Parts: sequence; C-alpha cells; structure tokens
Amino acid sequence: MSAQSNSLKAGHAARGQELTRRQFIAGTGAAALGFTILQPGLVRGAEANSKINLGLIGCGGRGQFVINYFAQHGSFNIAACSDYFQDRVDAVGQKHQIPAGKRFTGLAGYKRVLEQKVDAVAIETPPYFHPEQAAAAVDAGKHVYLAKPIAVDVPGCLSIEESGKKATAKKLGFFIDFQTRAHPAYQEVAQRIKKGDIGKIINCEAAYQTSTMFAGIDSQIRKEPNNKELRLRGWAVDRILSGDVITEQNIHALDVATWLLDAAPVRAYGAGGRVRDFVGTCWDHYAVIFYFPNDVLVSFNSKQVGAQAEDIMCRVYGMKGYADTHYGGKVTLRSNEEVFNGDTPNLYADGVVRNVATFYKSLMDGDYSNPTVAPSVRSNLTTILGRTAAYKGGEVTWDQIMKKKEKWVADLKGLKA
Repeated sequence: MSAQSNSLKAGHAARGQELTRRQFIAGTGAAALGFTILQPGLVRGAEANSKINLGLIGCGGRGQFVINYFAQHGSFNIAACSDYFQDRVDAVGQKHQIPAGKRFTGLAGYKRVLEQKVDAVAIETPPYFHPEQAAAAVDAGKHVYLAKPIAVDVPGCLSIEESGKKATAKKLGFFIDFQTRAHPAYQEVAQRIKKGDIGKIINCEAAYQTSTMFAGIDSQIRKEPNNKELRLRGWAVDRILSGDVITEQNIHALDVATWLLDAAPVRAYGAGGRVRDFVGTCWDHYAVIFYFPNDVLVSFNSKQVGAQAEDIMCRVYGMKGYADTHYGGKVTLRSNEEVFNGDTPNLYADGVVRNVATFYKSLMDGDYSNPTVAPSVRSNLTTILGRTAAYKGGEVTWDQIMKKKEKWVADLKGLKA
C-alpha cells in the first residue's frame, strides 16, 4: 500500500470511520503534577518549566488523535475535556489523567471546560458546533486550536472570521489545523507558483477520491433510526452536522486549490448525488466547475463510494509548467527552468505535529496575527459555493451565497444539554 493511501486511511479512521487507523503514536505518559497556569496574553516569556493548560472540546476519533500530539509536544497539560458522550471523555480522561471532575458531557459540556483554569482549548467537535464553541472560547479569553472545516454554512464562516479578529484584538491565538499548509513541500510549491515559476496560470484541477466510507456507521443507525444520540455519533453522514462531504472532507483539496491560486472563486456550476443506499443525508459524489478571477477554471470532482481509488490532489497548469500535489504522496513542480520534487509521507500525523508546534510558538512569541483564519474562511466558503451549485444542479455566484447567508439548523431536540 502506498504512503498516500496509508495517510488517507489514517485520516478517515480518525473521524470515527470503520477503516483501521495506523497507530501513529503508542501513547503518552502520565501528566506531571504542579503545572503553572499561564494566563492568555502572558504566555510570552513564561518560565521554561511552565506548561499551557489545555482543554479538549470533542473527544471523538479526531479529538483523541490530536490530543496525543499536544501531550507528546511536552509543553501542554491536558487539564479538562468535554464531549456529548461519557465513554469518550473517559477514554481521554483515563489516558491523560484528567480528574473525573474535569470531564464534562452533554451539548453544553464545552461551557464547563471554558469555566476551568485552562489557557487554551482544542475544538474537535462536529463542524456544526465550531462557530458557537470558538466564539465562546474567545469571549472566555482562551486561545483556540480549531479543526477544519470551520463551519457548515456562510453565517458560521463569518462567525469564525469575526472570532479570529476578536482573538487578535484580545491578544489570543486562533489557529486552524490544515495539515497541507504546514508541510514544507506544499509551502515550497506555493511560493514557487507565486514567484511565477510556472508562468501565467491557465487552469487547475482538484479531486478527493476514496473508496466506500461510513458503512459501519450506516449499519448501526439502521438498527435504531430514531436514536438521536446514535445519529450524533454518526454525524459524518448527516449533512447539517458535517457540512456534507464536500465541506467536511473535500475541503482538503479545495483548500490547496484556493491557496495555490491565492484567490476565491466568483461562481460555480455543479452537480452530484448519491449512489450508495445510506440512511444518512450526505451525498457521496460531486463534480463542480469553479470560475476564478482572470478566467482561471478549476475542475473539481470527488467521491467516497466504490473501490480502490484513494487520492487527494491538486494540479495547477501554467504557461511555463505545472505543479502537482498529492496528500500523503508526491508534491512536484516542473517548468522550463525549474524542477522541484517533494514527498509527504505520514502527512496526516506530521501536519498535526507541525501545527501544534506552530500554535505553541505563536503563543510563546506573543504573535496573535492568526494568519490561518482568512485562508480557512476562504476555502470553507468555496466548498459551500460548490455544494450550493451542486444541490441546484446549475450555476451559483459567490455574491449570491454571501447575500443569502443561508443558515443550517440541526434538530437537537431530545439530546441532553
């Protein structure tokens, strides 16, 4: 199996899917006692033996995966955690020695985490909850490390944008966890394209292809289709909780496209649908043409059904050459004068390692410019534009979705607060 396929499967499993995840980390040791609590804004110049008290909001597959790397970094004390489900907070709490009284459940459990003496929070909940939880964290004076995608709708994206600005004004860190942007090979290609190494951009193609996913989740929900807690566990097949596959997963490919082109699309024409017979509401394939400034077209397609195909890619064609990127695989650039060859094995894990280190360094340096927010809002809105066009089966403009500001509302009645 290729390194690229391994990275894809690892990523899918960490989201609570049925694929077997490669164990990137064997486990972390017990947290030491007596940590100094660092007040946000006073982290810079902290004593060498001080640690940042961190709360984890969302203890599912991704949360359990990411928190290992905060612990492994050595400069974070995992002080509190929350999740709707007791078994998940206990899994994190037992592994990282979080006292039972610092483990909180229910939809509002995150508020209890924010009441604790934590300096920062890592938010790893279903995307639907990100805007509300991130805004509350900033209001509470906490640094924020946020999973992608940042939101499921336009109002949510605008909320994250506002929270990022508010964090900067309050001297708080606000970091969004995209692995590709953290990798030197991707960064090198982006810089070379910006410098003009492949010449004027002609067009671009992007794709996110996987074999059938979430079959295990589907089989569980079929047994109890009216069980709302089970549906919450299976949020990845619920379009409102996840944003649908184009936002929740395909954003990895579209984030690279908007990054390499350094622009947002002005309109999109889309289509898609469902082949698999699942209980959930998400589609399983998309095809979208994005129209970017300067007459640049991006052809995008994705699927999460079928067999064998496993790739997250973006290819940019220019008058003098092209760049070709693959998540967990080769990242290359060819032009009349330049050649660059890069590789990204274990990108899923290595990206988190780099991002945790960058997050920590920004706090130590007192750098609260929070540069990951704007590009994350841009790529998230790009997925929503493509999704809206595909649902329509026609063309939709950026201005139309921004003016409409359609808000998605999940039915959470019956779930414990």
